[in-house]
Amino acid sequence: MVPAAFPAAMLRGMYADYFGLKQPPFSIAPDPHYLFMSERHREALAHLLYGLGSGGGFVLLTGEIGAGKTTVCRCFLEQIPKRCNVAYIFNPKLTVVELMRSVCDEFLVPYPEREPGAATVTDYLDPLNAFLLRTHGVGQNNVLIIDEAQSLSPDVLEQLRLMTNLETHERKLLQIILIGQPELRDMVAQPGLQQLAQRVIARFHLEALTERETAQYIRHRLAVAGMTGPIPFLGDTLQRIHRLCRGVPRRINLLCDRALLGAYASGKVVVDRSIVDKAAREVFDASEVSASMPATSRRKALRLALAGGLAIGLVVGAAAFAGAPWLMERLRGRAAMAPAPVPSATPAASVPRVNLASSPAVAASAAASGSSDAASAAPTAISPASAPPAVPALAPASQAH
Repeated sequence: MVPAAFPAAMLRGMYADYFGLKQPPFSIAPDPHYLFMSERHREALAHLLYGLGSGGGFVLLTGEIGAGKTTVCRCFLEQIPKRCNVAYIFNPKLTVVELMRSVCDEFLVPYPEREPGAATVTDYLDPLNAFLLRTHGVGQNNVLIIDEAQSLSPDVLEQLRLMTNLETHERKLLQIILIGQPELRDMVAQPGLQQLAQRVIARFHLEALTERETAQYIRHRLAVAGMTGPIPFLGDTLQRIHRLCRGVPRRINLLCDRALLGAYASGKVVVDRSIVDKAAREVFDASEVSASMPATSRRKALRLALAGGLAIGLVVGAAAFAGAPWLMERLRGRAAMAPAPVPSATPAASVPRVNLASSPAVAASAAASGSSDAASAAPTAISPASAPPAVPALAPASQAH
């Protein structure tokens, strides 16, 4: 879909010019300038700002992968007043001592140097407490933000709770914001962390975008990138994008970026559904693309698969039956020995011709024969007039020869 001779970054710059954009609009970097403030994002930002002025404790912001949590946090950081000191931890896979050292480094708090492995929590907690008291005395607030907080160990979470004990008679000295995936809520709800849960003053779960919001999100990013005319995505294409991406902004960015690349590489100015489907197969797992198909399309695909399977079964059955000529001779012999039918006073209704290849019993017996003449023999249809009323059970293939 995309020419392999050109790097993706070069193609993005080329498709931006091709569609009249100042820059590629669907980067997955958390750029606050592209933040689409849906109702949910506005509520998430409001919860963070509320926690900033609430006087300490924990604020929880959770959401699915790619829902926009980090982007909301970056927007929050741009609105923090100058009198607020911020420590941002984005690698939470730390021990308790490593966490305390990282917090001091972020707040620029000096601490005594120790031999590797000799430092204790107190070596960092005491100077941090002095720093918090000093800044509180001059009217400054202190905020600790931890991203990907679902990766924190129980010991680190307990240490964070103990850090909120640093307080004056009026307020706590440290505000802690935990940002993470939905399992963070389950972690905080564990019985062993009940004391931490009681100190959560605000929590918000960032849901995915609706179909209407997905279309608004795409238009918003294109407008920020400089598009002034109609967008290159058709209406049904926007619906398809929402279904494929499930309303997750990061997935929308991945798919729309690749779709615009595909349209540029194909020389098209409109991104239709076929381009979106090709792009989805390139950036998503094939099972995800299949699962996003409408129910009618899945039923149609199932009918085609069943029809194909039935046709294959008939061919295999006919081929197996054709490989048993001895069976045909035996059936003819039994038909010759059968008594002639007694004429009826009323004319018999016409009976359709029967193809023995469709009989389950015959097919099973033919499969057991193991004959090697399957390629040369052909199935034979027997007229109702010569067929017996019922065919007795046949002997195994080894007895027939």
